[in-house]
Amino acid sequence: MAETSDADTANPVIEQLEKEDKTSAVAVAGHPLHAMSVHFPIALVFGTLAADVFYWFSADPFWLRVGLWSAGTAFLAGVAAGIVGTAELLLVPGIRARAASWAHAIAAVTLISVAGANWGLRLVDPDAVLPHGMLLSCLAAVLTGIAGWHGGKLIFDHGIGLMVSPKD
Repeated sequence: MAETSDADTANPVIEQLEKEDKTSAVAVAGHPLHAMSVHFPIALVFGTLAADVFYWFSADPFWLRVGLWSAGTAFLAGVAAGIVGTAELLLVPGIRARAASWAHAIAAVTLISVAGANWGLRLVDPDAVLPHGMLLSCLAAVLTGIAGWHGGKLIFDHGIGLMVSPKD
């Protein structure tokens, strides 16, 4: 069997993609804002699910209030992170050119929509947490995993948004 070199197996499409700029366009002191801001909505989505589970087991109205505040803050923080992520997607050619970026964006926008519906349900009818709020919280947790998977793939596999100085 003949050995193949990297030059023989090079993909011209990937080579063209690698030429595009993929550093973060929305950053503070070299730290990408989108990567820094997604942690809050992620934690709050799972916090809302936990509050729903605690309410399910205890029937304590305290957990309804926790879920309301957690869902609302998850939605608002998700919108803020989504605005920054959308700016990155539209401003940076190396991000925009990758299919994984669009998969991440679609999952994230769907997640924000579900988080907004979850918060809205709680505002209108707090007693609807069981079962509808719980179902929305579970769906949001699954969507968080999907969006996070694609976001992590962009960072760790494609080096998207990394701002590495020449001395590093």
